[in-house]
Parts: sequence; C-alpha cells; structure tokens
Amino acid sequence: MLLTCATVVLVITYVLAVQTAGGQSLENAALRGADQVSDPDSDQAWKSLGQITVWSLAVGTVLIGLIGVLRKKYLLAAVAVGTIVGGQVVTQSLKRFILPRPELVPVTGDFVQNSFPSGHTTIAMTALVAVLLVVPFRYRGLAMFVVMTWAIGIGAYTVTAKWHRFSDTLGGDMVALMMGAIAALILHRAGRISRVDRAPKLRVVYVVLMAFGAAVLLALGVLLVVGSLAYTLQDPVIEWNLYLAAHSLAMACSVLAGLVYWASWRKLEVA
Repeated sequence: MLLTCATVVLVITYVLAVQTAGGQSLENAALRGADQVSDPDSDQAWKSLGQITVWSLAVGTVLIGLIGVLRKKYLLAAVAVGTIVGGQVVTQSLKRFILPRPELVPVTGDFVQNSFPSGHTTIAMTALVAVLLVVPFRYRGLAMFVVMTWAIGIGAYTVTAKWHRFSDTLGGDMVALMMGAIAALILHRAGRISRVDRAPKLRVVYVVLMAFGAAVLLALGVLLVVGSLAYTLQDPVIEWNLYLAAHSLAMACSVLAGLVYWASWRKLEVA
C-alpha cells in the first residue's frame, strides 16, 4: 500500500509541476524569490548541503550497515544499505535519463535543467528510513529525533540554495518511501518482522508535535500559493511569497514522509 501510494504521488507531482506550464511558472518564480534570501541564511544552506559528498554518503551508509552487522542481523544490514544505494540509483536514473523537463515557459540558464527528483533530499530521507529500520526499537525515538531534524533541513536548504524546486524535494521524499516500502516487504517475506507491545509515551509526544508543526507549515504554504495566483508572478513580493511557500512545503512534506514511514513501523521491529 505504501509503495503504491508513494509511486502515485511521485507521478502526480511530476505531471503537475514539470509537465504543465503553470507548475513550471510557479516553481521558477519561487526560485527567483530565493534571490532575496539573506546572506547568512544562504551561506548556511550551502554549507549544510556541501557536507553531503560522495565520501560522507559512503561513510554514513557503512555506519548504518555496521549497526545491523553488530546486531548480527545481516539481512537487515543489507536491506538498510540497499535502501540508501537504491534510492540514489532510482533518483539519478529518473532525473538524468527517464523524466524529461519540457520547455513550456521561457527560461534560461539553470532553470531549463531537469532537477526532479532531488538527490540530496533522497539521500537525507533514505538515511532516515534506513536508520529507523536498523536501530533497536528502544532507540528508534532518539534516532528519529536526530536524523529527522537533519533530513527536514536538507530538503528546505535545497530550495534556499536554489539547487532544487519544491516538487523535487517531494519527489525525493516519495522515492525514500518507495525504497522503505520495498525494504519492509523484503523483511516481511523473510519472516523477520515481529510485534512489540510497548509504545514509549515520549516518542508519541514528539510525533504529535512534529505532526502539528507539519500541518501549520503545510497550511501556510498552501495559503501563500493560493494568495499569489491572482497576481503577476514577475512581482518581487509574489516571488518572495512563493519562495516562502516552497520552503514551508518542503519542510512539511519531509516531516510527513518521515512520520508516515514511522507509522508503518509502529509497534513493529526486526526480529
């Protein structure tokens, strides 16, 4: 079910945001609005994104796999590593070879390049998924708190740095959910999933707070987009509003994607 839903959302997002003139116009205006971001905020975004390199990705992936190995759960280790690696294979294949970006509106420079889905967002969200899979149940709340906080920031930073559009981050979220669903299916078919009776209350409090924050950001983003539709998209104020909308929506959707995957594993662990 999760795999199907994530795939459908990925396709719908691509069609509406990339294959329509209206979608391209709105997101290009949001990118222009990012030019108004303050220098400290822009520098922070570039710094955070710059920390994700081939080497840091390799080290992080090995460490996640090592957790599974130390727990003597070798299939789990392989599945967790495969989630991150598979996410990049899917994302880069979609972006470079499969999903074209037609020129439906007049643009120049970087705006004409296809950036759907976001590789950085996929890295961050598949890392979150892999951590939720591989850590022991009693540490899952702490792992979610640390890694989700970082992952949410990465998606938003790609918009601030003008590396990606909001739809790219949502696409990355959906690829991560797809990889996570496949990982869960493999573990289920292998008979490695068992139920847990306990549900730590502090973890539930964190989830409720994050869900509330995501709902507020989602509502803010939608209102900013709707409120901008009656005006010309070349207005600097509207461009700024659309940037704020893209930033808010990127954060909200990353939170929701993480919570959805957590919910799919609630009271479950790898036996």
